[in-house]
Amino acid sequence: MTEKQHITIKGVKEGLLFLLDDQCEFSAILDELQYKLEKTHQQVLTGPLIHIHVKLGSRQASEEEKEQIRAVIRQRGNLLVQSIDSDKQENADNKGASPELKMLTGVIRSGQTLQHDGNLLLMGDVNPGGTLYCTGDIYVLGTLRGVAHAGSGGRTDVIIAASLMRPTQLRIADVISRPPDEWITGDAAMEFAYLADGQMQIDKISQLFRLRKDPIVFKGV
Repeated sequence: MTEKQHITIKGVKEGLLFLLDDQCEFSAILDELQYKLEKTHQQVLTGPLIHIHVKLGSRQASEEEKEQIRAVIRQRGNLLVQSIDSDKQENADNKGASPELKMLTGVIRSGQTLQHDGNLLLMGDVNPGGTLYCTGDIYVLGTLRGVAHAGSGGRTDVIIAASLMRPTQLRIADVISRPPDEWITGDAAMEFAYLADGQMQIDKISQLFRLRKDPIVFKGV
């Protein structure tokens, strides 16, 4: 193929990254993808199971188009498509738009630190001496006894929620929580911390709707 290349293949820790040009026709992308898999990149793509992550740039592909991409890649039996994502488009009128949620299962033990760019759901405990850092929200389906820092990149519209709130320290953006003893309410209900007028507040998770007023849409009734 002598014309401009519209697909770049890079090796990453998780496998291979396919970077697709978002300015060319979708049919041209499929043709080039087929060509690279069959002709020019056979050596790179042979061997054991390889995880593939596809980046579409700013292209907003339909589910049908994503399935077409998967179908072409699946022709090589050792390639497993893990994700097909478009870049998150920043909207000045929607600065608080939440990134995708990352879910993890386990226990953050003393001396361990977990950092994540986005929202985090931890199904497990955070022990004393354990630390969570996230640029987005933090949800702990367990007991939070360590340190949790949400909005570590400066966002103030994030929350920290836990099934049982017993932290040594909470922090949202640059605001640090009150003394830990003040967070022990004796209530068994799941609670969350948030900022109001620059001050850390705590409330039951059932009251989150007052902060996040996204409509609930029921389908297929």
